[in-house]
Amino acid sequence: MTMTSMTSMNRTKALQMTGLAVALAAWLGPTPAAAQLPVIRSGDPVPRDVRELYDSGCRYLARTQDPSGIWKDSQQGPGVTGMAMMVLLASGEDPNYGPYKTQIRRAVRSIIATQDAGSGYYVGGQQGQSSMYHHGFAMLSLAEAYGVVDDRTLWSEEGGTGKGRAIGQSLELAVKLAVVSAKKNSAGAWRYSPDANDADTSVSGAVMMGLLGARNAGIEVPDETIDKAIKYFTAMTGPTGQVGYASPNGGTDATTSIGTLVFAIARRKDLPQFKKAVEYLKQKSLADQQQGGPYVGYTRYYRAQALLQADVDAWKQWNGRLLQELKVQRQPDGSFPPGGDGGPVASTCLTLLSLAVNYRFLPIYER
Repeated sequence: MTMTSMTSMNRTKALQMTGLAVALAAWLGPTPAAAQLPVIRSGDPVPRDVRELYDSGCRYLARTQDPSGIWKDSQQGPGVTGMAMMVLLASGEDPNYGPYKTQIRRAVRSIIATQDAGSGYYVGGQQGQSSMYHHGFAMLSLAEAYGVVDDRTLWSEEGGTGKGRAIGQSLELAVKLAVVSAKKNSAGAWRYSPDANDADTSVSGAVMMGLLGARNAGIEVPDETIDKAIKYFTAMTGPTGQVGYASPNGGTDATTSIGTLVFAIARRKDLPQFKKAVEYLKQKSLADQQQGGPYVGYTRYYRAQALLQADVDAWKQWNGRLLQELKVQRQPDGSFPPGGDGGPVASTCLTLLSLAVNYRFLPIYER
């Protein structure tokens, strides 16, 4: 892997190709979905209510970031820092000159600084507990920053330590850790520890999205790693289309959304398991009157992306109901109350990222 020598101009080109790659991959589907192209392209007007909720949430995150670059919360670590950074990146403001440039660059440095130089693992979390959840979300966030955040002066400017890895270098190491972890895993997937031999679809979804984001950004990811993980997700999809957590039995709205999204972004919409999961998710989403559950923000985060990739009309209906709920739930400071997903920072990040698909500025959110 030698992507670290890419110039700033080439990184910008890589970002453009990232958006194209994800868009082409996700649009390969039934003809009715393709008919939606003119009305969901990036740059379409975003509803005023969405912009107001999103802007107030961004201001909340900008105010509450620690000078070290992290966000202190009951759930904190490189993964949460990465989610907050993605929220700010998805706002559409220029990451190098806009109002959130300082927060974004602090976050990038913070994430990279947690990385173990030997293994590539993003170390840290609540009470110092590392997790492949954090690794996956941190990897995805840096993949989204790669090509748009100019890191040439990242470590020499105010707040920098004078020396540190470039975003591309950090991503290469992070991908290597995830690939080695999957090779050691009997299912070819992931669990909480990089050395685990068991797996679940929740942790595996976080790592897979990080890998797919890195691949779309131009980082080399072995096809074998992606193929084995897809095989795991197909095996975890039951006959009703529900994607299970640690077995193919049962499943939740969150894990089914994760499976649907992974299939879509990995360009496997031809799989029967994807089609079954889509039908289950559409029926469940259109029937639900509340966007709730034990992990409200986490479920919203994945469901928004999965529905957008699967069926635009279904997403529009669900998104409209979500918007009405969030207008009631927003706190005076712009945050959203915890819903089993950690403290207000983690909850706010997950909630805002479920709205971020309305903008489609992040490559991973394009169709």
